[in-house]
Amino acid sequence: MEPKTSLLDLFPDVQDIPATVRLSSPVHQRHILINGELLPWGGSVQAVYSPIYIRDSSGELKPAVIGSYPLGGEDEAKLALQAAVTAFDAGKGEWPSMSVQERIKRIWVLIQHMIRRKEDIVKLIVWEIGKTVQDADTEFERTIGYILESIKALKKLTNESSQFIVQQNFIGQVKKVPHGVVLCMGPFNYPLNETFTTLIPALLMGNTVLFKPPKQGTLLFEPILEGFAEAFPKGVVNTVYGRGRDIVPTLMQSGDVDVLALIGSSKVANSLKKMHPKSNRLKSILGLDAKNAAIICADADIALAVKECVAGALTYNGQRCTALKLLFVHSSLVQNFNERLVEEVDKLVVGMPWESGVTITPLAEPDKPAYLVNCIQDALVHGATILNNGHDSQTTTGSLVKPTVLFPVNEQMIVYREEQFGPIIPIVPFDNPQVAIDYITQSPYGQQVSLFSSDPTTLSLIIDRLTGQVGRININAQCQRSPDSFPFSGRKDSAEGTLSVVDALTAFSVDSVVAMKHTTHNEQLLEAILEQGMSSRLSNRVLF
Repeated sequence: MEPKTSLLDLFPDVQDIPATVRLSSPVHQRHILINGELLPWGGSVQAVYSPIYIRDSSGELKPAVIGSYPLGGEDEAKLALQAAVTAFDAGKGEWPSMSVQERIKRIWVLIQHMIRRKEDIVKLIVWEIGKTVQDADTEFERTIGYILESIKALKKLTNESSQFIVQQNFIGQVKKVPHGVVLCMGPFNYPLNETFTTLIPALLMGNTVLFKPPKQGTLLFEPILEGFAEAFPKGVVNTVYGRGRDIVPTLMQSGDVDVLALIGSSKVANSLKKMHPKSNRLKSILGLDAKNAAIICADADIALAVKECVAGALTYNGQRCTALKLLFVHSSLVQNFNERLVEEVDKLVVGMPWESGVTITPLAEPDKPAYLVNCIQDALVHGATILNNGHDSQTTTGSLVKPTVLFPVNEQMIVYREEQFGPIIPIVPFDNPQVAIDYITQSPYGQQVSLFSSDPTTLSLIIDRLTGQVGRININAQCQRSPDSFPFSGRKDSAEGTLSVVDALTAFSVDSVVAMKHTTHNEQLLEAILEQGMSSRLSNRVLF
């Protein structure tokens, strides 16, 4: 078979799709989860088109229709909200009052259900957002691992807080208790993992949840709904489907949402927070925009820097908040760096998610290819050149966009200022690292930065100047979230709150102190409560 030379040829005929990846049939979801019940849905639905185009019998390429889901409105949103509020019952509901040990048992029920449905979930990740089969499988396994680590961390936190403190003639116990009703909204690029990094700790800490799936990446939760219904009491997990502009204002304006957990844009987050009538009572846990830069200094290991920058900029098409989106390269080595970078970029395989060794796959967002083409054309107008060897005029076809290396990039260009969230690598030459430091300092974003240098003096200088600007500084490595035990945060417009296995449990809870004067009478009262297990709050039970 002759090699495929154009982007158009990369899209498959039906018979080209491996049986192991095919969906047996479209997934037409016709139920919503509210108050513990999978309610039948007979209203409007949203068709789901895959970013993977398929060639029909006439040879025409069309996005594959892979299913549909309920398009709910205000009425359904209100029902879901009322169910969550009732289930929490001002902290007296069954779930928030339940022992940590029992909550963990319920989470295990969900885990077992998810493992049984893994194949369906992974396939839907592939077809809904164009992620490679390997990466979709990794996302599933990482999510299960995150849940298990969260359980382990909760046991440790619970055991540490079971102790009583005696100080200044007081006996006290400090424990973490839930906030209340949490609105969870995850992103399309890691629809399972990123959503569960807020949803799972919220549940483990005893909150009730309103869960709105991302626009791209909704159907993959359909196989999980039965697990939610089976694992949790009524009203603990409630799904909210529909257009965000139609339903989310209803939820926020009610004042009954206690925690907003959103991974998305700062523009959306700011808008939602303003809708809440009691902003001082709203807890926000936000993962937002980023424009992470790499600084490749004159003494950097070029081979290492190239390897990390290619992976950092183009893994999953660059559609990661932690992706490297702007490279500052010292002028003394920029030509060598560019040549080696382009050589590695041109080795990357563009194709369908199931193909061996593929890196660049169809983009999930329908409008993204046109935006990226505009970014490239704007850069060319303002003096940049496309460096890729053999890069022709066909940058995009359908949902596929070739990786593009742009040089030299300057402040006049869109790719210098905006988060491209796609397979474009902009390169800025510099003579003084202060140029890159000033860029990061003046940027509205402050998630992470990657520094490449072999000189401890240079590294120390840049680290000290950027510590107050970003949440994480990576030395001779790409920006990333892993490991999940590390705090995942950001400064400025990139985040609010900190997520990690431990930090997330803390974020979705609040300190509760029970204190009494250290007297003989109070000691006797406390002993009676503990010995007879009379209080779910006052307990010194240890978990194993």
